[in-house]
Parts: sequence; C-alpha cells; structure tokens
Amino acid sequence: MMKTEELVLTKEWDKTFPESNKVNHKKVTFVNHFGITLAADMYRPKLYEGKLPAIAVSGPFGACKEQSSGLYAQTMAERGFLAIAFDPSFTGESGGYPRAMHSPDINVEDFQAAVDFLSVQDNVDSERIGIIGICGWGGMALQTACLDTRIKATVTSTMYDMSRIAGNGYFDSADSKEARKAAREAINKQRTEDYRNGEYKRQGGVVDPVPENAPFFIEDYHDYYKTERGYHPRSLNSTDGWNVSAGTSLMNTRLFTYAAEIDSAVLMIHGEKAHSCYMSKDAFQLLKGDNKELLIIPDAVHTDLYDGGDSDYIPFDKIESFMRTYLK
Repeated sequence: MMKTEELVLTKEWDKTFPESNKVNHKKVTFVNHFGITLAADMYRPKLYEGKLPAIAVSGPFGACKEQSSGLYAQTMAERGFLAIAFDPSFTGESGGYPRAMHSPDINVEDFQAAVDFLSVQDNVDSERIGIIGICGWGGMALQTACLDTRIKATVTSTMYDMSRIAGNGYFDSADSKEARKAAREAINKQRTEDYRNGEYKRQGGVVDPVPENAPFFIEDYHDYYKTERGYHPRSLNSTDGWNVSAGTSLMNTRLFTYAAEIDSAVLMIHGEKAHSCYMSKDAFQLLKGDNKELLIIPDAVHTDLYDGGDSDYIPFDKIESFMRTYLK
C-alpha cells in the first residue's frame, strides 16, 4: 500500500522569480516507488478548455523548485500546459532521509512518479505528457526517457551527465584508473568517518567567495546561487551542499546506456559558451531518429539557461512549439 508522509510546505510565495497573474498555483504532493513523498508546485493556465497537456520539470542538480524549474513550469503554464516543478527525493520540501542524498535510480524514479501523478489528474490528457530536465536533471530526464514510454517528449536544458562527472571529472580530466581509485578511496574514507560520527559531512555548496584564478564556471555558478539572482535557502547549491558521500552510486553508474532506443521526441538545448556544452553534444550523438534535435544558443553560458541571464536566453518559443508538436 502506498503511504505518504506529512510534509511541511511553505504557504507564501518564496520563489526567485515573480508570480504570474496568468496562471493558478498550488502545492501538491505525490509518492514514488521508494515510499518517498515528493513536494511540487503545480501551475496551470487560468483559462483553458478540455484536458491539458502536462509537463514535469526538475533541476538543476542541487537546486530547488523555487529556482529554475519553477520558472520553466510557470512559463509553460502561461503557454497552455499544466506543469509541475518538483523537489527531488531528500531535497527541498520533499521527504526522504537522510537529507542531501542523491542516487540515479531514485532520481529517475522521481521523474517517473511525477508522470504517475500527472497521468491521473482529471484535467490532464495522460497521452500528452512531457518532461523537462535542467542541468544534472537534464541527464536524469534523458535517462528516464530511455525507460518510461508514457513520456512523449523530453527537453533537456544546459544538461549535465552527472555520472560522467562523477567517473571522469570535469572535462574528463580524471578519466583514469588511478584517478578513480583516489576518488573511491576518499569517498569511502568519508563513509567511515560519517558512520563513526553519526552524521554526514556536507560538501559546502557553491564556493563563496570565489577564489582568485578560479575557472569561469565557478564564477558562473556563484553569480546564480550566491546572489539575489538565484539564491534560495532550500537550495543545496546556495547553502551547505550535498553529502560528501552521496556520489557513491554515480561513481559506479553510466547514464544513457539505452539512449539509442528512445523512440519519443527529444530536444537538447545548450549554451554555446557553457563549460558543459560538450556533454549535450556527446549525448546527442547517441540518439536516433528524426524527432531528435540539438539546439545551441549563441553566446549563452551555463546558468543563462537557468533564468534567461541578461538576454532572455531560454528559448521558450522553441520549447513550446516542440512540446505542441509531439504532445498531440
């Protein structure tokens, strides 16, 4: 029997983006197959007829639904979709203990549970469901599309392949047995210390202040997560980060094994100047079929696709037209 836990959900509007007067908003919850109750913000257009196409949104990795995913969901609701932005297991307002953990199997299940929830809503057409994943959750969205045939269209935005980062390091700079062994030794040593201490050490979130001579992507993350632009107290990246030992399963996993077998439509969006662009380009090469697209946004960096940056970089017109094409 499915049981839900009682969550304490914030009632006031506490997003990093303004509330739209074109949509209705409410908090909802649903349970995944691991028995974890997830919290989400539901957005739907104020004026509509019949059953709506629906979209589940999550990401970035270490963010919360009050940041980028909520902006995407609210904007898609303004454009005629019912959309939910959810907090993954162990994060934000969602349930699950210990906190600040992640796992690719559980995170894919989170997306599937969101599809479960949308599929049984009275005002949703269950044959027209899509998903949007941002940053590391773009990778989880693509992985979910490999598995869940109910998903008719998937959009990834500024996608991270977290398993590649965990196994190979940034830019594949640690892609060797020796480097992986050192990483394994460090994380397993931390597991012992955590068990001895009875608590989990946190990674610390986005570094603040930015060190001198730090790579640009560190500055890019800081500009979003540590400033008024995107800071949120429930965001792990804005605060004390993931548990150090949370990455164990990602170190031993590779996403996209069956990416070539995704029959449904996929749109991958990335910024031309994003440090992470290579991950979308490489993942796109795995996809098959004429319903797959890669869209590179000129001049955009990684976080420009979180909130639009200073030039409205998020191509919402394209996302809408893509969803309307394949959610029919």
